[in-house]
Amino acid sequence: MTLRAGLVRTVTTPEFAGITFHEVLAKSALNHVGGSGVMAGAWTVNPYRGCSHACRYCFARNTHTYLDLDAGADFDQQVVFKVNIAEVLAKELARPGWHRSPVSLGTNTDPYQRAEGRYRLMPGIIASLAAADTPISLLTKGTLLRRDLPLLAAAAERVPVDLAMSIAVFDDTLQQQLEPGTPATAARLATLRAAREAGFPVTAFLMPILPWLTDTIAHLDRALAELKAAGATSVLYTALHLRPGTKEWFMSWLAQDYPELVPKYEDLYKAGAYAPKEYRKWLAARIHPLMRKHGLARGQEDPVTGTVASRGSARARAGARNISLIQADVNDALLAEELPRGVAGHLLQQLQPTLF
Repeated sequence: MTLRAGLVRTVTTPEFAGITFHEVLAKSALNHVGGSGVMAGAWTVNPYRGCSHACRYCFARNTHTYLDLDAGADFDQQVVFKVNIAEVLAKELARPGWHRSPVSLGTNTDPYQRAEGRYRLMPGIIASLAAADTPISLLTKGTLLRRDLPLLAAAAERVPVDLAMSIAVFDDTLQQQLEPGTPATAARLATLRAAREAGFPVTAFLMPILPWLTDTIAHLDRALAELKAAGATSVLYTALHLRPGTKEWFMSWLAQDYPELVPKYEDLYKAGAYAPKEYRKWLAARIHPLMRKHGLARGQEDPVTGTVASRGSARARAGARNISLIQADVNDALLAEELPRGVAGHLLQQLQPTLF
């Protein structure tokens, strides 16, 4: 696959200096991963490829090479987005064979990266999933999540909605070095708090934990204290892993900013992408007492997607409902307004949205 496939146009704007956007037409929206058959594995939707959050450790970097782009600067600066994704998704969800399996968002690149403020792909995605009685699991670092909390609350009237906020670094200087395009830690904590005030349980993703950088007792204690104060209902953590593409980019940053750690990382990750079992056991022994201290339970992770597990999994196995029931069931103006017109929207012509 190359970037030319489905390309509509390429855009640069002063508002996003240094970033090039590539608008493409998606042939499909739903991705089936980790199993065979509609009821096995998991389903995801990724409206963006590449991510202006520019996290040095992002595991998805190597996926950019499938587009003939590199896993380093191109991943940060050449962002692909699917202009028609909500329409395609609605069509896929309307198929008689759709079993309302939970769909995860934020599994590859962040759906609430800065470009979402301009392109607004997520409202149509959320509305389409909710209208098709499909549970939603969402992981983000982006404070733009706050914009869609009313829409997600409307969706939660119909389907389980599980939210997770990724906040891994509680040192402001290090956070900006590692995640130069992300909102600050304080802004993400405020977003977590806003989601809790909107009535959502929120799992905090304290990941990755970086050896010799964020694995000290002081850093972990501060992180868990601030997450608890912001209202996190559970926490998931994991040690840094460095896949091909990501490893080279991360190590080049480490050599520039923390050269004394390069030999330690080379030794720790010499056997593969994941931290050794011994380190992971050491980390667990360090963090579990701190989680108990702050009254934070361990969250439930989806083993296939790596996002927060959906409470809708069992519900999705109970049976299927055709999207033709939307007109009878959807009475929320916000969901109706965001549904793609001409796809599921034609079923809602009699509804009169009033909020926008």
